[in-house]
Amino acid sequence: MKTHLAMTVILSGAMLTGGCATKKYVRNTTAPIQAKVDQVGDQTNKNTTGLDENRKEIKAVDERAESGISAAKERAMTADTHAGEAMKAAQSASAAASAAQTKADQDAAEIASLRGIVSNLDDYKPVAETTVQFAFGKDKLTDDARAALDKVAMDKGNLKRFVVAVEGFTDKVGTVEYNNALSRRRADAVVNYLVTKHDIPLYRVYMVGLGSEKPAEEGNTRAARSKNRRVEVKIYSADQTMAANTAPASPTN
Repeated sequence: MKTHLAMTVILSGAMLTGGCATKKYVRNTTAPIQAKVDQVGDQTNKNTTGLDENRKEIKAVDERAESGISAAKERAMTADTHAGEAMKAAQSASAAASAAQTKADQDAAEIASLRGIVSNLDDYKPVAETTVQFAFGKDKLTDDARAALDKVAMDKGNLKRFVVAVEGFTDKVGTVEYNNALSRRRADAVVNYLVTKHDIPLYRVYMVGLGSEKPAEEGNTRAARSKNRRVEVKIYSADQTMAANTAPASPTN
């Protein structure tokens, strides 16, 4: 009986001792695994956090890239617009320059022809003339003055080789400097009218302001001063002389 009890106690102790040993073994075995699992979990969390941060950074980079691309496209479109405008301006300037050059060439040819014609002034004879009057101290054309200029321009007819002499004058009232300037303004008013209203080329006009020189009437009366406030216009042509020089000679017996 005693022996059986002892065996029972021994077996129970062995089982208890074995149970404690088994738990300790399990703990010792699973502890590294759990630590490894925890380490993997921590690393996974770190990797997940890093991945999120990388995604955010990549997204930010993409957004900056898209913004840069949009800005570059906008700058490119603006540059294209400016280039188109510059091209149009250049084409317009080129066309204007070509037109100006053509006009300059035509004027140069006409001037050269005119110089060749007037090389001998003796060929030019007066064909029409008029005198227009001005009010005291004025350089504006009156209605009568414009009518007189209209008539002399019509008298010119279809002349091909002609020049126009325009001489401005004043009375003797005032200083020499004032009268010289006034006479030039009066002559200039006549030239402007002939050029703008009757299309007389400016290079065919010879203008001068002579002040109180060469008075139309001597004396200091009111009538004399009125006559001296004038502009004389004379048209000279070489057409008749040239026609006479080129006409066939009359047959002689």
